[in-house]
Amino acid sequence: MYKISYQLLQTNKGTDMKIQNSIQLIRRPTVLSQTARSKSALQLDEKAGLFCPPISIGDRAVAYIKHEVEAVIQARIESKSKDEIKQLVQELINQRKAA
Repeated sequence: MYKISYQLLQTNKGTDMKIQNSIQLIRRPTVLSQTARSKSALQLDEKAGLFCPPISIGDRAVAYIKHEVEAVIQARIESKSKDEIKQLVQELINQRKAA
């Protein structure tokens, strides 16, 4: 598991506010174990928009963002529909761009 920490420095009316976040990255074998899915089933879910795609962490390496994986698993536990899961996945991907 990889852990990335970053700091965001935001100015609000001359006052500096520091926000610290911690993002954990997990590799595919961990995701497969947590989701109880095969590699091919996971890839099909990614293509169908039912699972967040991994991010590149090197030339030949990818990892998944832990809180995204957990959110999709929780949605499945709650018996969300495929459309609801697709919407969740899209929101999570959009949050990557906003961060």
